[in-house]
Amino acid sequence: MSRSILALAIMGAMTGPASADVIKVGIIGTMSGPHSLFGKNFKMGIDAWVAENGNKVGNHTVEFVYRDEEAPNPAKSKALAQELLVKDKVQYLAGVYFTPNAMAIAPLLEESKTPLIVMNAATSAIVEKSPYIVRTSFTMWQNTVPAAKVAFKNGAKKVAIAVSDYGPGIDAEAAFKKTFEGEGGTVVEAIRIPLATTDFSPIMQRIKDAGADMIFTFLPAGPPTLGFVRAYIDNGLKASGVKLMSTGDVVTEPDLPNIGDSGIGILSTYHYAVSHDSKENAAFLAQLKKGGASMDEVTMTAVAAYDGARLIYKMIEATDGKRDPVKAVDAVKDMKWVSPRGPVSIDPTTRHIRQNVYLRSVEKVDGKLINKESQTFADQPDWALSKQ
Repeated sequence: MSRSILALAIMGAMTGPASADVIKVGIIGTMSGPHSLFGKNFKMGIDAWVAENGNKVGNHTVEFVYRDEEAPNPAKSKALAQELLVKDKVQYLAGVYFTPNAMAIAPLLEESKTPLIVMNAATSAIVEKSPYIVRTSFTMWQNTVPAAKVAFKNGAKKVAIAVSDYGPGIDAEAAFKKTFEGEGGTVVEAIRIPLATTDFSPIMQRIKDAGADMIFTFLPAGPPTLGFVRAYIDNGLKASGVKLMSTGDVVTEPDLPNIGDSGIGILSTYHYAVSHDSKENAAFLAQLKKGGASMDEVTMTAVAAYDGARLIYKMIEATDGKRDPVKAVDAVKDMKWVSPRGPVSIDPTTRHIRQNVYLRSVEKVDGKLINKESQTFADQPDWALSKQ
């Protein structure tokens, strides 16, 4: 569908006979495929918010409509967004697990006057693609700058960086390198890993040959992360004293049982752990459980979706259900609340969530592997976009 035809179709949808008291929200997520757990968590988080707050904002009923992006596939995700806008007449878009998919959707937003709440995709530049994008997840710069500081403080001198070769991985590499070298450390190897990689042994050999005393890594949460960690253990790097520092995507709680006790001691920096100790997180997890969720399947996308639903409700309230993206986005700029992950706010300049980032280590507590938090980096911005 061409841009001009799309714009006409959307304008028709905006002025058509759709019931004014039903506000539809299109959720694009990985509902099937190897990353389906994270799409399932989008729905778990949204369902938890609706269970607590009802499905109405004022006189308006809110309806969530789900579509499956499955994998990095920009053309498919753009087509799904077009379908949601034209056929389903959604007034808001949300979700999106992969950066390339979010980038593909962005050009549709200003044509259709539609805000997008990003609930995962983590490349900093996404929010710069449209003034109608707000993010409730995280970015690689946000989670990686603390990782580099911890690595140097903990005695790492020579680090090998190994990241997935797409937007978030490139951001993670840049953030770690700039921060670690700024502290006085040396990056001895930087490896970009194709997303389809399943055999990580050659990468471990390159790291051995480089003489690194620590690996910093990012891969998108899901099957590749488990393969990377197992290769790190099986190829003897952990046993030889080479430490592993990652963002939390690499050690999500559902993967810890498969990693096993060999993963004890792996360090990560992240904005959310299921084991986060707060009354807000306890209430959130209780609501998820009440809704039928297994506690062994909870991931960071559940809390991003839960907080994203909060923003959508605020936008609907501020606009009284009308399609007014400027007013909707303005209503959530500088919004502050206490999330299950800790205190958060929406940066009014970047439209990205500011939040605590926690240093964690994989530990066994009461017979269960968890990411145990030990240090807090408070109120972290997206360091790629913010001057603060």
